[in-house]
Amino acid sequence: MRTDPTDHDPTDHDPTDHDPTDHDLFDYSPIVERPPIHWPGGARVAFYVGVNVEHYRIDRPSTSLFPGTAHLVPDPLNHGWRNYGPRVGIWRLVDTLDRHGLRASVLLNSDVCARYPQIIAAGRERGWAWLAHGKNNSTFQADMPIEEERHYLTDVVETIERATGRRPRGWMGPALTETFRTPELLAELGLRYVLDWCNDDQPYPLRVPGMLSVPYSVELNDVTLFAGRNLSGPDFVRIVADQLDQLHADAAGSGRVMALALHPFVINQPFRHKYLDQALEYVVNHPDVWLTTSDEIAEHCATEGPGITGGGGAGG
Repeated sequence: MRTDPTDHDPTDHDPTDHDPTDHDLFDYSPIVERPPIHWPGGARVAFYVGVNVEHYRIDRPSTSLFPGTAHLVPDPLNHGWRNYGPRVGIWRLVDTLDRHGLRASVLLNSDVCARYPQIIAAGRERGWAWLAHGKNNSTFQADMPIEEERHYLTDVVETIERATGRRPRGWMGPALTETFRTPELLAELGLRYVLDWCNDDQPYPLRVPGMLSVPYSVELNDVTLFAGRNLSGPDFVRIVADQLDQLHADAAGSGRVMALALHPFVINQPFRHKYLDQALEYVVNHPDVWLTTSDEIAEHCATEGPGITGGGGAGG
Protein backbone atom coordinates (compact mmCIF):
# COMPACT_ATOMS: atom_id res chain seq x y z
CA MET A 1 0.00 0.00 0.00
CA ARG A 2 1.17 3.53 -0.72
CA THR A 3 1.99 5.55 2.38
CA ASP A 4 2.77 9.20 2.98
CA PRO A 5 5.23 10.24 5.72
CA THR A 6 3.05 13.23 6.53
CA ASP A 7 0.10 11.00 7.36
CA HIS A 8 -0.91 10.62 10.97
CA ASP A 9 -0.16 7.20 12.41
CA PRO A 10 -3.62 5.61 12.87
CA THR A 11 -2.29 3.65 15.84
CA ASP A 12 -1.88 6.97 17.68
CA HIS A 13 -5.64 7.55 17.58
CA ASP A 14 -7.29 7.61 21.00
CA PRO A 15 -11.09 7.86 20.72
CA THR A 16 -11.32 9.16 24.30
CA ASP A 17 -8.90 12.04 23.58
CA HIS A 18 -10.57 14.35 21.08
CA ASP A 19 -11.72 17.91 20.67
CA PRO A 20 -15.44 17.73 21.58
CA THR A 21 -16.19 20.27 18.84
CA ASP A 22 -14.61 18.13 16.12
CA HIS A 23 -13.28 14.62 15.47
CA ASP A 24 -10.05 13.06 14.29
CA LEU A 25 -11.50 10.12 12.40
CA PHE A 26 -10.22 11.36 9.04
CA ASP A 27 -8.22 14.21 7.49
CA TYR A 28 -9.16 16.69 4.81
CA SER A 29 -8.02 15.66 1.33
CA PRO A 30 -9.26 17.56 -1.76
CA ILE A 31 -10.41 15.08 -4.38
CA VAL A 32 -8.35 16.92 -7.02
CA GLU A 33 -5.08 16.19 -5.17
CA ARG A 34 -5.33 12.39 -4.76
CA PRO A 35 -3.63 9.62 -6.69
CA PRO A 36 -6.03 7.99 -9.18
CA ILE A 37 -8.31 5.09 -8.38
CA HIS A 38 -8.69 2.46 -11.09
CA TRP A 39 -11.76 0.20 -11.18
CA PRO A 40 -11.82 -3.26 -12.77
CA GLY A 41 -12.14 -3.36 -16.53
CA GLY A 42 -11.29 0.31 -16.89
CA ALA A 43 -14.69 1.40 -15.53
CA ARG A 44 -15.08 5.00 -14.47
CA VAL A 45 -17.92 4.56 -11.97
CA ALA A 46 -18.48 1.79 -9.43
CA PHE A 47 -22.25 1.48 -8.93
CA TYR A 48 -24.03 -0.31 -6.11
CA VAL A 49 -27.61 -0.48 -4.86
CA GLY A 50 -27.87 0.00 -1.10
CA VAL A 51 -31.11 -1.71 -0.02
CA ASN A 52 -32.28 -0.88 3.49
CA VAL A 53 -33.97 -3.98 4.95
CA GLU A 54 -35.20 -2.83 8.32
CA HIS A 55 -37.41 -3.56 11.30
CA TYR A 56 -39.09 -0.75 13.21
CA ARG A 57 -40.33 -0.99 16.78
CA ILE A 58 -43.98 -0.15 17.10
CA ASP A 59 -43.46 1.72 20.40
CA ARG A 60 -41.10 4.39 19.02
CA PRO A 61 -41.59 7.09 16.38
CA SER A 62 -39.47 6.88 13.24
CA THR A 63 -39.54 7.79 9.54
CA SER A 64 -43.10 8.98 9.02
CA LEU A 65 -45.41 9.75 6.15
CA PHE A 66 -47.78 11.68 8.45
CA PRO A 67 -46.06 13.30 11.47
CA GLY A 68 -49.40 14.06 13.12
CA THR A 69 -49.73 10.52 14.48
CA ALA A 70 -46.04 9.66 14.88
CA HIS A 71 -46.16 10.13 18.67
CA LEU A 72 -48.99 7.63 19.16
CA VAL A 73 -48.50 4.06 20.37
CA PRO A 74 -49.51 2.22 18.33
CA ASP A 75 -49.29 4.34 15.20
CA PRO A 76 -50.91 2.15 12.52
CA LEU A 77 -50.64 4.79 9.79
CA ASN A 78 -46.87 5.26 9.83
CA HIS A 79 -45.88 1.84 11.16
CA GLY A 80 -47.98 0.17 8.50
CA TRP A 81 -46.38 2.33 5.80
CA ARG A 82 -42.92 1.22 6.90
CA ASN A 83 -44.02 -2.40 7.29
CA TYR A 84 -45.10 -2.47 3.63
CA GLY A 85 -41.42 -2.88 2.79
CA PRO A 86 -40.78 -6.41 4.10
CA ARG A 87 -44.30 -7.62 3.31
CA VAL A 88 -44.63 -6.43 -0.29
CA GLY A 89 -42.08 -3.90 -1.52
CA ILE A 90 -38.95 -6.02 -1.15
CA TRP A 91 -40.39 -8.69 -3.44
CA ARG A 92 -40.95 -6.18 -6.24
CA LEU A 93 -37.39 -5.05 -5.72
CA VAL A 94 -36.05 -8.62 -5.87
CA ASP A 95 -37.70 -9.08 -9.27
CA THR A 96 -36.29 -5.80 -10.58
CA LEU A 97 -32.74 -6.46 -9.41
CA ASP A 98 -32.89 -9.95 -10.92
CA ARG A 99 -34.10 -8.57 -14.23
CA HIS A 100 -31.16 -6.18 -14.42
CA GLY A 101 -28.57 -8.64 -13.13
CA LEU A 102 -27.83 -6.59 -10.01
CA ARG A 103 -26.93 -7.82 -6.55
CA ALA A 104 -28.07 -5.82 -3.55
CA SER A 105 -25.81 -4.43 -0.87
CA VAL A 106 -28.23 -4.95 2.02
CA LEU A 107 -28.19 -2.63 5.03
CA LEU A 108 -29.61 -5.21 7.41
CA ASN A 109 -31.11 -4.71 10.85
CA SER A 110 -30.29 -7.85 12.82
CA ASP A 111 -33.90 -8.10 14.06
CA VAL A 112 -34.87 -8.85 10.45
CA CYS A 113 -33.07 -12.20 10.63
CA ALA A 114 -35.66 -13.78 12.92
CA ARG A 115 -38.69 -11.72 11.88
CA TYR A 116 -38.42 -11.91 8.08
CA PRO A 117 -36.33 -15.03 7.35
CA GLN A 118 -37.69 -15.37 3.81
CA ILE A 119 -35.85 -12.17 2.87
CA ILE A 120 -32.59 -13.61 4.17
CA ALA A 121 -33.17 -16.80 2.19
CA ALA A 122 -33.84 -14.84 -1.01
CA GLY A 123 -30.66 -12.83 -0.56
CA ARG A 124 -28.53 -15.86 0.15
CA GLU A 125 -29.73 -17.46 -3.08
CA ARG A 126 -28.66 -14.36 -5.00
CA GLY A 127 -25.28 -13.68 -3.44
CA TRP A 128 -26.26 -10.36 -1.89
CA ALA A 129 -23.75 -8.46 0.24
CA TRP A 130 -24.84 -8.11 3.88
CA LEU A 131 -23.89 -5.03 5.89
CA ALA A 132 -24.69 -4.66 9.58
CA HIS A 133 -27.24 -1.87 10.12
CA GLY A 134 -27.88 -2.06 13.84
CA LYS A 135 -30.42 -4.14 15.72
CA ASN A 136 -33.47 -2.27 14.42
CA ASN A 137 -34.12 1.13 12.94
CA SER A 138 -35.57 2.46 16.18
CA THR A 139 -32.45 1.94 18.35
CA PHE A 140 -29.44 4.24 18.01
CA GLN A 141 -26.13 3.69 19.79
CA ALA A 142 -24.96 7.33 19.74
CA ASP A 143 -25.09 7.72 23.54
CA MET A 144 -24.08 4.20 24.58
CA PRO A 145 -21.21 3.72 27.05
CA ILE A 146 -18.31 1.82 25.51
CA GLU A 147 -18.99 -1.62 26.97
CA GLU A 148 -22.69 -1.39 26.17
CA GLU A 149 -21.86 -0.42 22.59
CA ARG A 150 -19.29 -3.21 22.28
CA HIS A 151 -21.89 -5.76 23.42
CA TYR A 152 -24.52 -4.23 21.12
CA LEU A 153 -22.30 -4.31 18.04
CA THR A 154 -21.12 -7.85 18.79
CA ASP A 155 -24.70 -9.08 19.07
CA VAL A 156 -25.71 -7.39 15.80
CA VAL A 157 -22.74 -8.73 13.83
CA GLU A 158 -22.98 -12.28 15.19
CA THR A 159 -26.75 -12.46 14.65
CA ILE A 160 -26.33 -11.47 11.00
CA GLU A 161 -23.45 -13.92 10.56
CA ARG A 162 -25.53 -16.82 11.90
CA ALA A 163 -28.48 -15.98 9.64
CA THR A 164 -26.65 -15.18 6.40
CA GLY A 165 -23.73 -17.58 6.68
CA ARG A 166 -21.11 -14.86 6.42
CA ARG A 167 -19.75 -12.19 8.71
CA PRO A 168 -20.61 -8.65 7.63
CA ARG A 169 -17.71 -6.65 6.25
CA GLY A 170 -19.45 -3.28 6.33
CA TRP A 171 -21.54 -1.16 8.67
CA MET A 172 -24.11 1.59 8.42
CA GLY A 173 -25.72 2.79 11.63
CA PRO A 174 -29.48 3.25 11.96
CA ALA A 175 -30.01 6.83 10.77
CA LEU A 176 -26.23 6.79 10.05
CA THR A 177 -25.44 7.15 13.76
CA GLU A 178 -22.12 6.38 15.44
CA THR A 179 -20.21 7.18 18.61
CA PHE A 180 -16.61 8.41 18.49
CA ARG A 181 -15.61 4.79 19.21
CA THR A 182 -17.79 2.94 16.69
CA PRO A 183 -15.19 2.43 13.92
CA GLU A 184 -12.62 1.06 16.41
CA LEU A 185 -15.15 -1.33 17.90
CA LEU A 186 -16.20 -2.49 14.44
CA ALA A 187 -12.57 -3.10 13.51
CA GLU A 188 -12.24 -5.29 16.62
CA LEU A 189 -15.09 -7.39 15.21
CA GLY A 190 -13.38 -7.76 11.84
CA LEU A 191 -15.42 -5.24 9.83
CA ARG A 192 -13.56 -3.25 7.20
CA TYR A 193 -15.68 -0.26 6.18
CA VAL A 194 -18.49 2.10 7.12
CA LEU A 195 -21.05 3.99 5.03
CA ASP A 196 -22.04 6.59 7.63
CA TRP A 197 -19.91 9.50 6.40
CA CYS A 198 -21.56 10.67 3.17
CA ASN A 199 -18.88 13.23 2.38
CA ASP A 200 -17.09 11.93 -0.71
CA ASP A 201 -17.36 10.36 -4.16
CA GLN A 202 -14.43 8.02 -3.47
CA PRO A 203 -13.56 5.57 -0.70
CA TYR A 204 -10.96 6.80 1.76
CA PRO A 205 -9.12 5.41 4.80
CA LEU A 206 -10.14 6.24 8.33
CA ARG A 207 -7.59 6.72 11.09
CA VAL A 208 -8.53 3.28 12.33
CA PRO A 209 -6.20 0.59 11.00
CA GLY A 210 -7.85 -1.37 8.20
CA MET A 211 -11.05 0.72 8.10
CA LEU A 212 -12.40 2.60 5.08
CA SER A 213 -15.25 4.98 4.48
CA VAL A 214 -17.19 3.91 1.36
CA PRO A 215 -19.57 6.44 -0.24
CA TYR A 216 -23.29 6.20 0.49
CA SER A 217 -25.85 8.90 -0.29
CA VAL A 218 -28.44 10.82 1.67
CA GLU A 219 -29.20 12.80 -1.51
CA LEU A 220 -29.62 10.00 -4.06
CA ASN A 221 -31.95 8.33 -1.60
CA ASP A 222 -35.62 7.52 -2.08
CA VAL A 223 -36.62 8.73 1.40
CA THR A 224 -35.02 12.12 0.76
CA LEU A 225 -36.34 12.48 -2.79
CA PHE A 226 -39.89 11.22 -2.32
CA ALA A 227 -40.77 11.63 1.37
CA GLY A 228 -38.55 14.66 1.97
CA ARG A 229 -38.90 16.62 -1.28
CA ASN A 230 -42.10 15.21 -2.77
CA LEU A 231 -40.52 14.56 -6.16
CA SER A 232 -42.18 12.46 -8.84
CA GLY A 233 -41.18 9.18 -10.46
CA PRO A 234 -39.93 10.90 -13.64
CA ASP A 235 -37.92 13.27 -11.43
CA PHE A 236 -36.26 10.22 -9.87
CA VAL A 237 -35.27 8.77 -13.25
CA ARG A 238 -33.79 12.09 -14.34
CA ILE A 239 -31.87 12.53 -11.08
CA VAL A 240 -30.35 9.05 -11.26
CA ALA A 241 -29.27 9.67 -14.86
CA ASP A 242 -27.87 13.11 -14.03
CA GLN A 243 -25.92 11.71 -11.08
CA LEU A 244 -24.33 8.98 -13.18
CA ASP A 245 -23.54 11.28 -16.10
CA GLN A 246 -21.77 13.79 -13.87
CA LEU A 247 -19.79 11.18 -11.95
CA HIS A 248 -18.79 9.56 -15.25
CA ALA A 249 -17.49 12.91 -16.49
CA ASP A 250 -15.67 13.58 -13.21
CA ALA A 251 -14.01 10.15 -13.36
CA ALA A 252 -11.99 10.71 -16.53
CA GLY A 253 -8.80 10.53 -14.48
CA SER A 254 -9.85 8.70 -11.31
CA GLY A 255 -12.75 6.41 -10.47
CA ARG A 256 -15.87 7.43 -8.58
CA VAL A 257 -18.56 5.59 -6.60
CA MET A 258 -22.31 5.94 -7.14
CA ALA A 259 -24.57 4.60 -4.41
CA LEU A 260 -28.32 4.35 -4.98
CA ALA A 261 -30.00 4.20 -1.56
CA LEU A 262 -33.39 2.48 -1.53
CA HIS A 263 -36.07 1.58 1.01
CA PRO A 264 -38.64 -0.94 -0.25
CA PHE A 265 -41.49 0.79 1.58
CA VAL A 266 -40.81 3.93 -0.46
CA ILE A 267 -39.45 3.10 -3.91
CA ASN A 268 -41.48 -0.08 -4.36
CA GLN A 269 -44.92 1.42 -3.94
CA PRO A 270 -46.84 0.31 -7.05
CA PHE A 271 -47.00 3.76 -8.67
CA ARG A 272 -43.24 4.32 -8.27
CA HIS A 273 -41.95 0.89 -9.16
CA LYS A 274 -41.69 1.35 -12.93
CA TYR A 275 -39.52 4.42 -12.45
CA LEU A 276 -36.95 2.41 -10.54
CA ASP A 277 -36.94 -0.03 -13.44
CA GLN A 278 -36.34 2.82 -15.89
CA ALA A 279 -33.54 4.28 -13.76
CA LEU A 280 -31.75 0.95 -13.46
CA GLU A 281 -32.14 0.36 -17.19
CA TYR A 282 -30.22 3.57 -17.76
CA VAL A 283 -27.47 2.61 -15.33
CA VAL A 284 -26.87 -0.94 -16.53
CA ASN A 285 -26.63 0.20 -20.16
CA HIS A 286 -24.31 3.11 -19.44
CA PRO A 287 -20.71 2.67 -20.63
CA ASP A 288 -17.81 2.40 -18.20
CA VAL A 289 -19.86 1.34 -15.16
CA TRP A 290 -18.80 -1.43 -12.79
CA LEU A 291 -22.00 -3.05 -11.46
CA THR A 292 -20.88 -4.24 -8.06
CA THR A 293 -21.50 -4.26 -4.30
CA SER A 294 -20.13 -2.13 -1.50
CA ASP A 295 -18.20 -5.17 -0.24
CA GLU A 296 -16.41 -5.52 -3.57
CA ILE A 297 -15.63 -1.81 -3.72
CA ALA A 298 -14.04 -1.92 -0.26
CA GLU A 299 -12.12 -5.10 -1.08
CA HIS A 300 -10.80 -3.67 -4.34
CA CYS A 301 -9.62 -0.49 -2.63
CA ALA A 302 -7.98 -2.37 0.22
CA THR A 303 -6.02 -4.67 -2.08
CA GLU A 304 -5.65 -2.91 -5.44
CA GLY A 305 -6.19 0.80 -5.03
CA PRO A 306 -3.13 2.77 -3.92
CA GLY A 307 -4.93 6.03 -4.60
CA ILE A 308 -6.97 5.83 -1.44
CA THR A 309 -3.96 5.52 0.87
CA GLY A 310 -2.09 8.61 -0.21
CA GLY A 311 -2.56 12.36 0.00
CA GLY A 312 -3.09 12.65 3.75
CA GLY A 313 -5.98 10.27 4.29
CA ALA A 314 -9.57 11.23 4.10
CA GLY A 315 -11.90 13.18 1.96
CA GLY A 316 -13.98 16.07 3.18
